[in-house]
Amino acid sequence: MKSFLKYLLATIVGIIIVHVILFFVFIGLVGAIASFSSPTIEIKDNTILKLSLKTAIPDRASENPFQNFNLMTMSPEKQIGLNKILEYIDNASKDSRIKGIYLDLTEINSNFGALATIDEIRNALLRFKKSGKFIYSYTNLGYSQKSYYLATVADSVFVNPETPLLLTGMSANISFYKDLLKKIGVQPEVIRVGKFKSAVEPYIETHMSDANREQVQTYLGSLWGNIVKGISASRNIPVEKINQITDDFKIYPTEEFVKEGFFDGALYENAMLDKLREACGLTDDEKLSLTSFEDYTKATFPSVNFAADKIAVIYAQGNIEFQQGPESIGPELATTIRKAREDKNIKAIVLRVNSPGGSALTSDIIWKEVQLAAQTKPFIASMGNVAASGGYYISCAADTIVADPTTLTGSIGIFGLLFSGEKLIKDKLGISSDVVKTNEHSDFGGGYPLPIPISDRPLTDYERNVMQTYINRGYDTFLDRVSQGRHMTKEAVNEIAQGRVWTGEDALKLGLVDVLGGLEDAITIAANKAGLNNYQITELPVERSPFEDILINFSQSIRTSILKSELGDFYDTYREQKELLKIKGMVARIPYDLTFN
Repeated sequence: MKSFLKYLLATIVGIIIVHVILFFVFIGLVGAIASFSSPTIEIKDNTILKLSLKTAIPDRASENPFQNFNLMTMSPEKQIGLNKILEYIDNASKDSRIKGIYLDLTEINSNFGALATIDEIRNALLRFKKSGKFIYSYTNLGYSQKSYYLATVADSVFVNPETPLLLTGMSANISFYKDLLKKIGVQPEVIRVGKFKSAVEPYIETHMSDANREQVQTYLGSLWGNIVKGISASRNIPVEKINQITDDFKIYPTEEFVKEGFFDGALYENAMLDKLREACGLTDDEKLSLTSFEDYTKATFPSVNFAADKIAVIYAQGNIEFQQGPESIGPELATTIRKAREDKNIKAIVLRVNSPGGSALTSDIIWKEVQLAAQTKPFIASMGNVAASGGYYISCAADTIVADPTTLTGSIGIFGLLFSGEKLIKDKLGISSDVVKTNEHSDFGGGYPLPIPISDRPLTDYERNVMQTYINRGYDTFLDRVSQGRHMTKEAVNEIAQGRVWTGEDALKLGLVDVLGGLEDAITIAANKAGLNNYQITELPVERSPFEDILINFSQSIRTSILKSELGDFYDTYREQKELLKIKGMVARIPYDLTFN
């Protein structure tokens, strides 16, 4: 009886605790909804727009308050998508209430190094300057290399006197798991095509292959060269001088950087605010009007476009998988493209791709709809930070491909990756298995006695040959798709394929892309091809309602939030490995993510 009462009491206490937690979650959700339905912001005359890029920048941020809900703070982590940043910089250039832009930059985050994202914002700011309005940049905490590259677009760049600039260049660091897998008794089963298809190298090697080192060295050189050229042009500092300071690797006093022309001054924030006040023609007694970019997106604008003609911008963000999600691309995207093709009010389509690839099957399903749409109306592919492997697959049928010089693209190749853990399962864990089958190959690939995708036996030679033939056929199909879309022979495509990653700048020379530019350029090309002077932009896919999203994804959001909190900087590594392992069949994916300070 005592045991019964003890368990009953524990159950009651558990129920109470769960309800208390749910109550606080509910309060947080109500707060999230309230924060996303805040009233319209009024912008005063002589206002400075403050741009602080402190959260990750997706191509298109979700309007759903639950999408980035942080359980630790019980509030949504609000993001602003690149599409809105570009739109509102353009609005600010024409808004008589906006006097100028104040860049408050420290670090900038987006997928695959964020360089294409930064280029697009930088180009939008260059267009803004043509309006005659000023741009000032300042940081208290110091510029990263990326944020400094963006800051150099400003008329004047200032910095806290105690935060020197550290220029180091770019590097790529890849972890290898071959010896770890061997120690725990797991054998990777790799089937691939293309000497540069290095996504599987971390599992079968202890260092980079010569081919992989060659491609990484090439695209890192191209990326860094683009940054140095941009800084050189904006600050009138010779490229050789920038690289010399980078090679010297010295932490120079901030005054030295001012003397060399990297900064226009070293000052504290109060002095920076005085400069902004002076730029607005204010006296010391008058209050400076600063508005955040987030608030500016909630402001009213007098003009509304009621044009019947539309250009659809379809966003393809994340890994290519078997189901569409907030951060993944699924076969559902093909349906979105089909509906845009059939919509008579949509006169042109821009497919915005920011994807390292993934499932070859899903890529091919989407490719077909791109091909059909491109035969019907102007279809422009716009590549973001990365549009490689499967990301290039779904782009190659577009009639025009636009890429940033720093876009990572290409990686035209296919691989299959399986893991067998015979020694782990049988020798270390003591799990044995037996099989009964109806046909000779009914047990293809073995069994999976653990809750992880590790088979209890290796592939046989026959099975490996079957898989290699399957992968070869997939690679041949990929070459065929690119050959058709780019009007090149398969032999010519194969010469530049082999899984090799290229920057947008190099891809232009090779014929893999047509134009260097960003999303705004792609939209302009689409409008010109469709003969449109007046049009609306419609963004697709249409987002689910917040409450529908709660039913589908809220539990997943909770798990993700907890994992991010616990794993910190290691979360991205965990996510990459998990996403790679859960893709079944042929995989068309770039080898790894890219980070850059």
